[in-house]
Amino acid sequence: MIKSELVQKVAEQNPHLYQRDVENIVNAILGEIVAAMARGDRVELRGFGAFSVKQRPARTGRNPRTGAHVAVDQKYVPFFKTGKEMRERLNREDAAT
Repeated sequence: MIKSELVQKVAEQNPHLYQRDVENIVNAILGEIVAAMARGDRVELRGFGAFSVKQRPARTGRNPRTGAHVAVDQKYVPFFKTGKEMRERLNREDAAT
């Protein structure tokens, strides 16, 4: 599912809202999640999961084509941990199929 499909689904479930308003709401939610993570905050959505930022330290990598050693700078990467309710729901659906 891509963002436009998500907007479409939410708009279908809420016919009293204009699609452009739903799109603004979805963009605002995603923007706030990104902004919070950029500040280093953890974003927890109960039943869904938690978004956080992890730091990867600097290391020496290897160019797979040439085999040469390359310095890789430290970086911050997004991390998502699923919530208990999501894990249970996914596993319950797997067992049914």
